[in-house]
Amino acid sequence: MSITMGTTLASLVTNKRRVSALKSLGIVTVGDALTYYPFRVTEPVPLRAIREAAPGQQMAFAAVIRDMRVVPMNARRGYRLEATVDDADFARSRRVPGSTARLTFFSYRKSYVDWVSVRLRAGTSVVVSGMPGEYMGQLQFTHPEILTVAPVPAGAGAGLEGYARGAASGNGAFAGSADPYASAQSAYPPAATAPSGAALKYDADTVQEALTRVCRPRPVYHASSRISSEHIHETILGLLWRMGARTSSTPDGQLAGAGAAGIVAPATDTIAVQNGEEKSGTTAESGAEALSQSIPDVLPESVRKAKNLMHRAEAFLAIHDPASTARFKEAIETLRYEEAFVSQTSLLKSRQHAHKSSAHPCPLNEALETARASVGEAVAEPSTQPEASERGSATDLPNLPNLRDRFIASLPFTLTAGQSQVVDDIASDLERDWPMQRLLQGEVGSGKTVVALAAMLQAVGAGYQAVLVAPTQVLAEQHYETISKMVSGLTLAQPGAKETDAAADVEGAMGASGASTVSSSKVTAEIPVTLLTGGMKLAARRKALAAAASGEPGIIVATHAAFSKTFQAPHLALVVIDEQHRFGVEQRESLNAKTDDGTTPHLLVMTATPIPRTAAMTWFGDLDISWLTELPGGRKPIRTVVVNEADAATMGRMFAHIRARVDAGERAYIVCPRIDADDEENEGGSGVSAAAGSARGRAAASGSSARTAAGGRATRAAADAIGIDDPYETFDENGETVARPPLHAVAEIADRLQKLPQFQGIRFATLTGRDKDDVKTQVMADFAGGETPILVSTTVIEVGVDVKQASCIVIFDADRYGLSQLHQLRGRVGRGGTNSWAFLISRAEPGSPAEQRLEVIHHSLDGAEIAQADLEFRGAGDVLGDAQSGGKSSLKLLRVVKDADMIADARTRAGQLLAADPELAGEVQLAGAVLDFTRGNETFLTSS
Repeated sequence: MSITMGTTLASLVTNKRRVSALKSLGIVTVGDALTYYPFRVTEPVPLRAIREAAPGQQMAFAAVIRDMRVVPMNARRGYRLEATVDDADFARSRRVPGSTARLTFFSYRKSYVDWVSVRLRAGTSVVVSGMPGEYMGQLQFTHPEILTVAPVPAGAGAGLEGYARGAASGNGAFAGSADPYASAQSAYPPAATAPSGAALKYDADTVQEALTRVCRPRPVYHASSRISSEHIHETILGLLWRMGARTSSTPDGQLAGAGAAGIVAPATDTIAVQNGEEKSGTTAESGAEALSQSIPDVLPESVRKAKNLMHRAEAFLAIHDPASTARFKEAIETLRYEEAFVSQTSLLKSRQHAHKSSAHPCPLNEALETARASVGEAVAEPSTQPEASERGSATDLPNLPNLRDRFIASLPFTLTAGQSQVVDDIASDLERDWPMQRLLQGEVGSGKTVVALAAMLQAVGAGYQAVLVAPTQVLAEQHYETISKMVSGLTLAQPGAKETDAAADVEGAMGASGASTVSSSKVTAEIPVTLLTGGMKLAARRKALAAAASGEPGIIVATHAAFSKTFQAPHLALVVIDEQHRFGVEQRESLNAKTDDGTTPHLLVMTATPIPRTAAMTWFGDLDISWLTELPGGRKPIRTVVVNEADAATMGRMFAHIRARVDAGERAYIVCPRIDADDEENEGGSGVSAAAGSARGRAAASGSSARTAAGGRATRAAADAIGIDDPYETFDENGETVARPPLHAVAEIADRLQKLPQFQGIRFATLTGRDKDDVKTQVMADFAGGETPILVSTTVIEVGVDVKQASCIVIFDADRYGLSQLHQLRGRVGRGGTNSWAFLISRAEPGSPAEQRLEVIHHSLDGAEIAQADLEFRGAGDVLGDAQSGGKSSLKLLRVVKDADMIADARTRAGQLLAADPELAGEVQLAGAVLDFTRGNETFLTSS
């Protein structure tokens, strides 16, 4: 059976429970398994004789079982199994006297004890790896890792006696060796052939093989309650074996034969073996060649050699079966660079493709230019022209406002310098005949909506349609009301009347003389603004769809309904996506099919999520980027206070302060991460929900797997040393994973607060993502109107909600949110120019990383600074969209901040490659990887 990266595990793994458990981790195909990277790797286990044991220090040794007994535990349920081992032959190679030790196992399950008893029969050769301790004056190993070794034919010399003879002849001197693992390989004679059927009964065919397996560094994977890290590792090694890998990576990068620490053939009860496969001999060379055919390299050969990187197949081997931690790190760097190269190639190709597409040009002064032509014909006779001093110069003509300029002039405030610059940049983009692709990043409250509306009016003024897509119905309705008010009073020339209107405007500016032939009649209409949401009643929805399908110039404000097949906008020229991280690539692309003439709409995506420039250039390399950093006048700084939830006195003063603000006619938000206390699955769209859910699962899984595999603790230092970010796990001062208290819920907090004396007589409202759309609308209306001045909600209010009277926000479990999301939530208050406060309620321990994160937002209102700190604290994983954090992404190793130089180098080399081969015709594997990346990644930052 030919196995490729796309082969499903269900067709290879016979254990269906394991297939199901792997699927729950997002592992469905061989490619998913090989790219399910370990979050750390254990250090090599040193070989020591029993007499060399040091309590608390990991060690491995070979021994023989002398006796074994099972003792029922009378005081407690269950059994204790004790086995005595003797390492006389192994100790002789270490030039120390032999000794004995006790192996102890505890279990409530008789079946487990029976299974261990069968394995540890007297006379069995075993290899033991574990942490020694002392009990009643005797050395003891509690629940060590045990590998049983198959007996060998008489005279074969591969048992412990053979090992001792080899040591006596000088081949097995381990003492003082700088590389005990290397010594272990040379100490043993070549592996002997095990008896028929032994592979099904024993863990290893030879002592050499067993010692190699327990001494090597081993990867530790994020596991779950359904499958352990060891079983994940076992499955991946079995897949590599089936793909041709009979060898393991060695420190010098060469592929050694199977007799030198080769990958062991998997048991047939796990990986399905085809007829004849177990008997077919495979050399190291043919095995390596077979693996490289199954796992072709993605990076161009010239790039790989220039960067001195591994072949992709070699890197997978070095990650999942590492010979050393150094080799593991080298492999990680290889695949990290591969991700950087693929992502940057994809972004550059997307940019190339955009410039080849056609779009509707939306000239800002189209009507004005037509008017100039009309006026030029009407005043052809020089004698009828006024003097230059009377009619003004050509430079005065732009003072005759088009639709966009009339809108800007109608605003009750003056645009900031930053807004004016971005409006001009967008205007230039819209005048081109290829689609604009621009990201507009702005601080919370920086005026992105005004900029977007100016762009939409430019498109409408040119006779086309514009769509604004919002992530929630609440935000869409708010945009609809805001835009409707802002464009009221503005008129739009009807088709066929543009020339007359513009000429009449010019006539009015130049005076009647010389322009008497220009008609002054006007045919105008109000600018239509249409709302389209999924929660609308059928009649209203049909009316909105009909208005869009008519193709008449106007603005459409929509939710995800804009991506449905029923929505058609034949003259769509501009798409504005608000809070773009909430939408995927496929949804954005679906809007490109809404035009009848095959053009691609201009695209403006907006985000209030602070994005460091390095991150923006990394993930938005296909977009032009504009930043709005100035806040409109009248805004006052938000005062941020971090409150320890256990400090009852401070909590009481905070609630009294909120009551005083409510009595003064203001409003307050109370934000909780969960809907109700019974929720195991947190509400979608809440960054802390995703993080917390992953934290519980990953911390438990990785903590247990780390202790099982390494016999010790999973520490942050170990993870950092390897360079793989694990943004979700938290560690105590001893380096162990810790469980965190349950998250607060909306229902719980609303009930508690209403019972406080500070809020007697105050009406509360609740708002969550589960509420129906009409309920959400009514709740927000009551909150804005003051009927329910305190709103307890989830993070559904995070984006775009604008209630001018809101002056206080309380965020429970603030230590569990990302900083960027806290910054967004904080921006919900202070929008009316009043003094405002943000209270961050925390249960973080003093001096913990969570407390340090809160100190950043406590002392800073600079979104870019906060986002940079967020990335440094949590890594890129938290800042990427759902595809990245859900295990389905092609990007699993690349780090936005730490790998900025690598990304820049990859972008340069990708640009050079595309300049020579724009279609990647000579790089088939890279072209496929780029296509997979484009389809499988939402390369948009999230506020989580």
